[in-house]
Amino acid sequence: MADGSSEALGPTGAELAELANALSDLLRLRTLPFGMKLFRDAASMAAVPGLRYPPKGKRFSTCQLVTQSRLAGFTLAITHENVPEFSNCGGVIGLNEPSDLYLSGRKMDGVWFENREAAAAHQAQMPRVTPEYHGLVVSPLRSGRLDPPDVCLFYGNPAQMILFINGLQWRNYRRYDFSITGESACADSWGRALRDRTVCLSLPCYAERRYGGVADDEMLMACPPADFLRAVEGLRGLSKAGLRYPIMPYGPQADPAAGMEKSYAGKA
Repeated sequence: MADGSSEALGPTGAELAELANALSDLLRLRTLPFGMKLFRDAASMAAVPGLRYPPKGKRFSTCQLVTQSRLAGFTLAITHENVPEFSNCGGVIGLNEPSDLYLSGRKMDGVWFENREAAAAHQAQMPRVTPEYHGLVVSPLRSGRLDPPDVCLFYGNPAQMILFINGLQWRNYRRYDFSITGESACADSWGRALRDRTVCLSLPCYAERRYGGVADDEMLMACPPADFLRAVEGLRGLSKAGLRYPIMPYGPQADPAAGMEKSYAGKA
């Protein structure tokens, strides 16, 4: 369970910093991989080095904080007082209980959904962290300031994401099934990953793109530190086999035999 004093599992913050640099090189990422950590009390959260808080009276959506961290390299804290009023942000990450305005469906009735029933069903099925935390810190993995984070995240295009998943499957195969909430898609990425400590891939929603500045081609991956390590090791293995990013197009009218031979020589 997430806690500022929880025992470290998997790679340390320093090891994750090295892994983040390796991932950026292997997949040629445009922005920084980052981590998230939930804290039950203010003192534990305040002990994070280089921590920044939103200015007094200023509110940010979680996706805005994430963008500041992955673009500018900031280490940022958010509490219930810093998330926008009448937003899902605090409820998704366990900082507060969603209000009846959301849970009843009234907030999105006639906006994202034709009727109150559909809007309420959307809220009822949304992955959320149990509301028992004081705050959340977002920080680039390269800083090593979250030692370790609860989850590791990065943005990338579909080609980068499938290779990352191939890396996860390289040594110990498993099939992955990801969820799509629709609007409030952060529930499918950091919300579900923080709650279930599992690998999550999401299609960022309208709000993430409008307020967080997520690009049209970007998807979001979230996973526990141990899975992050496993994927980077797998990407290194794939690279040795010649399976690297960017994926060079072979051509839709070329005979694929010669290309297949390079990857599967001797496997017949």
